[in-house]
Amino acid sequence: AQTGKASTQLNAFESELGAQAPLGFWDPLGFLDNADQETFDRLRYVELKHGRVSQLAFVGNLITRAGVHFGGDIDKSGNSFDSFPNGLAAINGPDSISTAGLLQILAFVAFLEIRVMTDVTGESEFQGDFRNGYDFGWDKQSAEWQTQKRAVELNQGRAAMMGILGLMVH
Repeated sequence: AQTGKASTQLNAFESELGAQAPLGFWDPLGFLDNADQETFDRLRYVELKHGRVSQLAFVGNLITRAGVHFGGDIDKSGNSFDSFPNGLAAINGPDSISTAGLLQILAFVAFLEIRVMTDVTGESEFQGDFRNGYDFGWDKQSAEWQTQKRAVELNQGRAAMMGILGLMVH
């Protein structure tokens, strides 16, 4: 039987971490049809980062919708944290956070992107390894345990990406 180019490329990545039951290797839009290892590694890095941010966003959304907010005022005008609406209405609408507040949030995100969510030391073992000299017991664990935890993080990140998309549209 003749195999096509996509089949050859599929075989190159179907054994990578994250290609697991029940879907196996899944690339419905064909991003990896003509990809090399460097492209795959970049996409995996982006997937991990989006997954981590989505996990934080999902939990944060659930907590604020449950009515849990920081105490006190968010600005010198006397606006309290709970005086702003939940979800997208917090950044767009009549009761939304001020432009200055949004700029502060974006500046903080930029700081995290540039200084925190990166391999500062150059000693990362895999895409998304941002320990930067802090071990937290990772190196004491077996290779099987580490692989299993990385797979769990990928799956939880994927679920959180779908979850936060669902919360944003409702």
